[in-house]
Amino acid sequence: MSSTEKVDQILDASLAVFCRYGFSKTTMKDLADAAGISRASLYLHFSNKEDLFRAGSERAHATVMADIETVLNIRGPVIERIDKAMTAYLQGLMEEISASPHGQELFDSNLALSSDITRMSRQRLKDRIAEVLAEAAAMGEIRPTDIGATPSELAGLILATVEGIKAAGGAGGQIDSGGSLFMRILGAAISE
Repeated sequence: MSSTEKVDQILDASLAVFCRYGFSKTTMKDLADAAGISRASLYLHFSNKEDLFRAGSERAHATVMADIETVLNIRGPVIERIDKAMTAYLQGLMEEISASPHGQELFDSNLALSSDITRMSRQRLKDRIAEVLAEAAAMGEIRPTDIGATPSELAGLILATVEGIKAAGGAGGQIDSGGSLFMRILGAAISE
């Protein structure tokens, strides 16, 4: 097995372990056992659980961003594509963690260990949504200027709204339905 395959095997197993025990109670032995390797082998790839957690966060964000790019590149109304992209963003990064009894601890750990990764991913998402909105405006599909907004301002508002719904305690369907309602309202305000 290649080093990359071994790292993938470790990362694949690690999220379930962190969700089961929480970050603080998870040990390197727990992580090695779940990956089906020895602790010595685990230490060849990660010096500690913080490094492993950070690598998992980086991989999760990269995977979600690839999923978002796929959704945004599908033909269809821009508001629907962005709504689907936001659903992919939230589900891909939060669904399993939100279901864990240690979810808040894991979110806090992510902020402490991987805030730069999260910020960079969020900025890429905002920039990409702004690009898609600008393209739709150039094609006449939407008119953000009707409400005195730029595509970048709208992208920021979309992210802030969805994250606000999440922070207010929404889970699963609440986030999806609240985000979709907001996108429909926004679409009605800026569409031809």
